[in-house]
Amino acid sequence: MRLSGEKGSEGKVTPEGRRAIAGVKNSLAVASGKGGVGKSTLSVNIAVALQKAGARVGLLDADIYGPSIPTLLSLKGHKLLGEAEMILPAESHGMKVLSIGFLLEEDTPVIWRGPMLMKALEQFLHGTRWGDLDYLVIDLPPGTGDVQLSLVQTTPVAGAIIVTTPQDLALIDVKKAVRMFEKVGVPILGVIENMSYFLCPHCSGRSEIFGHGGAEETCRRMGLTFLGEVPLQRELREASDDGVPLVIRSPDAPAARAIEKAASQAAAALAVLEAL
Repeated sequence: MRLSGEKGSEGKVTPEGRRAIAGVKNSLAVASGKGGVGKSTLSVNIAVALQKAGARVGLLDADIYGPSIPTLLSLKGHKLLGEAEMILPAESHGMKVLSIGFLLEEDTPVIWRGPMLMKALEQFLHGTRWGDLDYLVIDLPPGTGDVQLSLVQTTPVAGAIIVTTPQDLALIDVKKAVRMFEKVGVPILGVIENMSYFLCPHCSGRSEIFGHGGAEETCRRMGLTFLGEVPLQRELREASDDGVPLVIRSPDAPAARAIEKAASQAAAALAVLEAL
């Protein structure tokens, strides 16, 4: 098994010079303009929601410096296997899963410069035996740095979902992330507002701790689709800590229903784009 990017499965090259991922019908990026908005938690649950709906799904943890997918899917300690110079992804809830965390000891930081990051990303995309997938959900690092730009410039990403919170600072960064994808020709499928409000586990009362309505208003002004509000629930935190996605553990929870609705809307938006 390598991290050289020199060989691997060959995908078609688009007229723009982007190399498709062999076997993957749609690459779906989940991004955020800043950290701390729950992007990885939503990435996992969106991927599982698509899987539950009958799609063939893979999940790539491209957050090189802060991989959290192994924890969110109870895959901590999993060791990568290889076959014929190809990486074999892990499997969880019927999905193919790959993370840089599978190569690291726990609490070991990734101290890599740009070129090594790019080689690792290329290997994960093109040197992995993903099989036939309807969606490869890619959990991007927060912000608009090297990994995000390299991915969208070298790989045909079908669409992007932006995750934010209601705070003004997060919404400012949403605009930056949207502009980055627009400049490289990646359609925005919509914006999800996470931690929209707090649901009290005792009285089910709603408290808008971080404000309310900011993401929906931002979408209106920018002509984007608002994919909905995901409440801040104790069940979502507990499910994440336990490594069982909320949409599986408690599918009737308000946060789970909101995520499944958002995933369905994003898939529908992608289908419309394909039909154009």
